[in-house]
Amino acid sequence: MNMQACSKLISRMKWCYGRKKILLCLLVLLLTGATFCYYATTPVNPDAAAGTVNIPKGSGFFRITEILNDAGLVGNRPFFWVLALGKGVRKYIRAGEYELAGAMTPSAILDKLVHGEIKVYKVLLHEDITANEVARRLSVFKLIDEQEFATLAADRSFLASLDIEADSIEGYLYPDTYKFDRSMTTEEILRIIVGKFWQKVTPEMLKRAKEIGLTQTQWVTLASIIGKESGNKDEKKLISAVFHNRLAKGMKLQSDPTAVYNLEHKGTPVKTVLRKHLKSDTPYNTYRINGLPPGPIANPGIESLKAALDPAKVDYLYFVAKNDGSHDFSTNLAAHNRSVLKYQINRQKK
Repeated sequence: MNMQACSKLISRMKWCYGRKKILLCLLVLLLTGATFCYYATTPVNPDAAAGTVNIPKGSGFFRITEILNDAGLVGNRPFFWVLALGKGVRKYIRAGEYELAGAMTPSAILDKLVHGEIKVYKVLLHEDITANEVARRLSVFKLIDEQEFATLAADRSFLASLDIEADSIEGYLYPDTYKFDRSMTTEEILRIIVGKFWQKVTPEMLKRAKEIGLTQTQWVTLASIIGKESGNKDEKKLISAVFHNRLAKGMKLQSDPTAVYNLEHKGTPVKTVLRKHLKSDTPYNTYRINGLPPGPIANPGIESLKAALDPAKVDYLYFVAKNDGSHDFSTNLAAHNRSVLKYQINRQKK
C-alpha cells in the first residue's frame, strides 16, 4: 500500500472514530435527557410517607436542597439543581412549613415551594379569652415563642405602635378564627390579631366612649367584664347597665371574674369563684377596689364592646346567674338576696 492510500485509510478511520464519538456523545446526551425528564416527572420517592418540611428564613438554595434530601424528597441532587436552574426558581423559594410527599414529582415539589403553598394552621380565639390563653393556644401549634409573646404583650413601645393606650395587650386580641403559618414571627401574629380589633372598632365607637366619660382603656376594660359575666348577647346591655349604674352611684362593681383574674393571668384557671377569691387583695378585684380595674381582664367581642357604650335604660343594680345561661336582675339588695336564695343557695342544697 502506497503512502497516499495509507493516508486516506487513516483519514477515513479518524472520520469514522470521530463520527462514532459524536454518535456516542449524542446517545449519552439523549439517555441523560431521557433520564432527567423521567426524574423530573415521576414521583421522587413513592415509598416516603407524607410529612412536613420546614424551610427556615434566609436559607440558600443548596441548604434547601439538603433539607429536602434529608427528608427523602430529592433523590438526585445534580438533577434537582439542573431542574431548579431550568425552571429559574432557585432564588424564589419561599420560607415556611410545607406538606410534601414522596409521591410528588421533583417538578411539583419545586412549584409548591415557589408558589409558597405553606401549611396553614387555623386557630380559633373564642370571645373573652385571656391573653395567656391566647399564648397557650398559639404555642400548641408552635406558632409563637411564649416568652417573646409575654415580652411584647407588655412592651409600651410595641403597644403604642398598635395604638394601644394601655400597659398590656390584654383586651385587644380580637376573638376570631385566624390562619397562621410558622414562617410568621410572634410580632407579626400579634399585629394581625390586634389589627382585627381595629377593623371592628369604628371612630364613632371611640367618640362615644369619650362622650360617656370613658378612656379607651376604661371602655375596653368594662367590655371585658361584661363579656366574662355573660355570653348571652341579649343580656349584655342589661349587664352593662348594672355596671354603669353602680359606677354612677359610687358602688363597687363586685364582678366575680375580676376577683380571679390575677390567678388566671398567672396561668391558674379558676372553675368556681369561692369566697376566698372575693376577699383577695389584688388591683383587679372589684370587691375590694372602687371603680374599674386598671385594665381589661379578657379580650371581648364586638357585642360586649358595643354594650359597654350603650347600656340599657334600666335601674338595675344587681344580677345573679340562673344557671341556664341567663341572669335575674334586681333594682335593690332585698330583691337580689331573694334571687340569690332562689337560684344559688337553694340549688346548692339540692
